[in-house]
Amino acid sequence: MTTDAIISVKGLTKRFADGKVVALNGVDAEVRRGEVLVVIGPSGSGKSTFLRCLNLLEVPTSGTVTFEGVDITDKKVNINVHRQKMGMVFQLFNLFPNMTVMQNLTLAPRKLRHWSQKQAEERAMQLLQRVNLEGRAGAYPNQLSGGQKQRIAIVRALMMDPEVMLFDEPTSALDPEMVGEVLDVMKALAKAGMTMVVVTHEMGFAREVGDRVLFMDEGVVMEENTPAELFGNPQNPRTKEFLSKLL
Repeated sequence: MTTDAIISVKGLTKRFADGKVVALNGVDAEVRRGEVLVVIGPSGSGKSTFLRCLNLLEVPTSGTVTFEGVDITDKKVNINVHRQKMGMVFQLFNLFPNMTVMQNLTLAPRKLRHWSQKQAEERAMQLLQRVNLEGRAGAYPNQLSGGQKQRIAIVRALMMDPEVMLFDEPTSALDPEMVGEVLDVMKALAKAGMTMVVVTHEMGFAREVGDRVLFMDEGVVMEENTPAELFGNPQNPRTKEFLSKLL
């Protein structure tokens, strides 16, 4: 892991409801190339809004997001070009129900990167093998378990060869017995050096896989540290209170 920031966030603010609701309140943060940054905190703390601002799915009210040296909050920037380099995995899988797994996986590379069908299918099979789902290429989403759907959603994001993977509580919609299979895929990605930002309630994952942990509450980063320090010796009273209810 290097120390150079692939994403740098300065003064990030996001307001909803005509400014009455402050979801983010002047957040400064950075994501370093090759690291796993885990974001934790109570519901409504601004975690998912922060994540969605990184690729401008939520447009910040103020502040800047710099990705690979480019201020992507600049109106003149073509955000779609940069979004292609950021894979996003949501709580819900958002697979097209009328398409097979293979069709779901090959759609974006063929449309956006002009890959041939053969090229896209070969890449899809390579990635399906990595998540042990090569036998499900012809299946439809309704024939898959929740854990299988989420692994397919991860593969779909990887099809675009992203520089960064953003995960928004990827296991929160899964039955408990399926959580492990998705976390295993994410651990393998981390081991392979993928830069990842993960919003999660899975404290075991944060401890085991995270390089740094941000604790958010009330739209600000209350504390930031290594997992060992943040979980073992939290400094902020709010962090201590939050962790005492979980650990």
